[in-house]
Amino acid sequence: MQIQTARLLLRQTTINDLDFVYHTEHDKENRSYIGQWTIEQHQEALKDEDILHLLIENKQGEKTGYVILSGLLDTNKALCIRRIAIKLKGHGYGKEVMKGLIEWGFENNPAHRIWLDVKDFNQRAIHVYESVGFVYEGTLRDSYFNGEGFESLVIMSILREEYTK
Repeated sequence: MQIQTARLLLRQTTINDLDFVYHTEHDKENRSYIGQWTIEQHQEALKDEDILHLLIENKQGEKTGYVILSGLLDTNKALCIRRIAIKLKGHGYGKEVMKGLIEWGFENNPAHRIWLDVKDFNQRAIHVYESVGFVYEGTLRDSYFNGEGFESLVIMSILREEYTK
């Protein structure tokens, strides 16, 4: 399974990619914005039929990030972008990945809704999600315990009918 955009290739993550995934996730520029998994949790996700774990590479073959989708088997036809982490920032890769995921989700799947949650202080990501058509749905106040305190999550989504307009 692959998704191609103008500058990027999203391909199935392999066991050999997990060191990169782990280090990208735990990088100081990413760790406060996304959940932290162990290598074993990522290995389990690679086997789960409801999850699509994709590595992001630029056209030069350089690993630039990863993304995790869930809900492939959801009877409510809702795909969830569980995680997106970009290692090489400042190139517009995040926005390009989001556009590619939305197109793939609605053109190659029966998805009715694509949704995500984002920490409420991650304004950079919220701006990117809004710019590709995601709509604010609400805030789950103090719903995520980060080990030291609680954080609020913003829920955003895009519906098939909004994509096709």
